[in-house]
Amino acid sequence: MPDPSLQSIFDRLSRDLARDTLIQITTDDLRKKLNADRLVLYYFYYKWAGRVTFESLSDPKFSILGDSGPDECFNGEYAKLYEDGRVRAIADIESEPIQTCHRDFLRELHVKANLVVPILIDRGLWGLLVAHQCQVTYAWTPVEITAMQIAATTLSLASSIKDS
Repeated sequence: MPDPSLQSIFDRLSRDLARDTLIQITTDDLRKKLNADRLVLYYFYYKWAGRVTFESLSDPKFSILGDSGPDECFNGEYAKLYEDGRVRAIADIESEPIQTCHRDFLRELHVKANLVVPILIDRGLWGLLVAHQCQVTYAWTPVEITAMQIAATTLSLASSIKDS
C-alpha cells in the first residue's frame, strides 16, 4: 500500500504539471494566433499582488518573466473592473487615456499596444491573460479579442486552475 503522504505529493505534482502544460500551450498558441510580440499570464498570488508566471515570446529580448508590475497602479478599483469581466484593448499606449503610472509601466516594458483579459474562477480574479505588441501600435480586432476571451475561459474551467 502506497504511503498516503507520498500519494498526496504525487497528486499535487501531477495537478501542477497539468496546469503548467495547459498554460504554456495556451500562451504559445495564442501568441502565434495573434502574431503578438509577447503573451503572458499574470497570476495573483495574493489579493491584487501578482507576477508574470508564464510567457510566450516572439523574441527572447521581450521577456518579462517574474515581473510583478506596478502594484500602486493596480488597486481594488481596477481589480473590481476585471472581476466584473472587463476586457481592455489599447491600440496605442501613448494616445490612450490611462493613468500616468500605468503608461510609465507599459513604456518600461516596451509596450506599444496592450490587450488584457481576466481569468475568472468561482473565487474571483485568478489572473490576467495579456498580449503585447512591443514594436508597433496595433488595433486589436474583435476576432483577436474573442480568441483571448475563449482562452481565458478555457483556463478558468480547467480543474487544475479552478481548484488552485
